[in-house]
Amino acid sequence: MKIIAAILATAGALAGAPALAQQPDLTNRRLSPEDVRRVAPALEKYTQQGLYGDVWKRPGLSRRDRSLVTLATMIARNQFAPLTDYMGQALDNGVKPAEISETIVHLAFYAGFANAFGAIGPARDVFAQRGISADQLPAVSPTLLPLNEAAEADRAKRVAESFASVSPGLVKDTTDVLFNDLWLRPDLAPRDRSLVTVSSLIANGQVAQVSYHLGRAMDNGLTKEQAGEMISHIAYYAGWPNAFAAMPVAKTVFDARTK
Repeated sequence: MKIIAAILATAGALAGAPALAQQPDLTNRRLSPEDVRRVAPALEKYTQQGLYGDVWKRPGLSRRDRSLVTLATMIARNQFAPLTDYMGQALDNGVKPAEISETIVHLAFYAGFANAFGAIGPARDVFAQRGISADQLPAVSPTLLPLNEAAEADRAKRVAESFASVSPGLVKDTTDVLFNDLWLRPDLAPRDRSLVTVSSLIANGQVAQVSYHLGRAMDNGLTKEQAGEMISHIAYYAGWPNAFAAMPVAKTVFDARTK
């Protein structure tokens, strides 16, 4: 009876509080708005008014893309507890099951295999709840997208010249596994791979890698406005310092493209 009463109370609160309706799905939150208010009422205000009432509604980045950015940020930072809710939200926002699957695979290489495995449990539960079957997931070895051979040869040459004497195995795997395989898998578009890559790098404070990958993202179709909104979105999920650490790098990339 207590559980039923709590559900009814939550439903009543939703009906009487338009601001709360901005959040994608209050009923699935691990902590209800009332739970948060009992500890940090201002946090709930910033969540509803700032995050869900403003950031998620800004037109500079679609809700689908914001879901990809959020998932990438959480996986990169080992924030697995909220993933079940956010993966469900991602599906509601138009992210395909195959794209969630490929995001996890992709981030194994950019945030670590342990982080990717940490996301498997939440994804498994959401896929089971939604009746998502194996035929909706990417093939293990699909037909790969065409390789831009000239651009990849230039990248591989520069990396080899700089680092082959340091870690030849890493240089080899970067070419063979990442850029000649992972990046060519078709179930996550190159633009979206770039989006989740840059998001994970910023979320983990790895700004030294952002310049190359942000430039690649823009080559793959990410606009300056979308990139700027990506950074502002990440601030709420990875903290202002990580977002601001990426700002000078992003400015340099943007400026170089306007000359």
